[in-house]
Amino acid sequence: MSERRPFLLRIDAAVLESMQRWANDDLRSLNAQIEFVLRDALTRAGRHKAPRSVASAAADGTRKKP
Repeated sequence: MSERRPFLLRIDAAVLESMQRWANDDLRSLNAQIEFVLRDALTRAGRHKAPRSVASAAADGTRKKP
């Protein structure tokens, strides 16, 4: 798992309330929802390589064996 680093974020109250409602709908914490949305936006913009899922690694035989 990657290192977690605290980061102060100033955000518009209405945006924060919308994120909290979305997090509640998805049964996530607000912090996890913000990370999810940021990671998704970065991946879609081609600025963050999406981690390979275990299933896709197993399918092509690249998964490390214990």
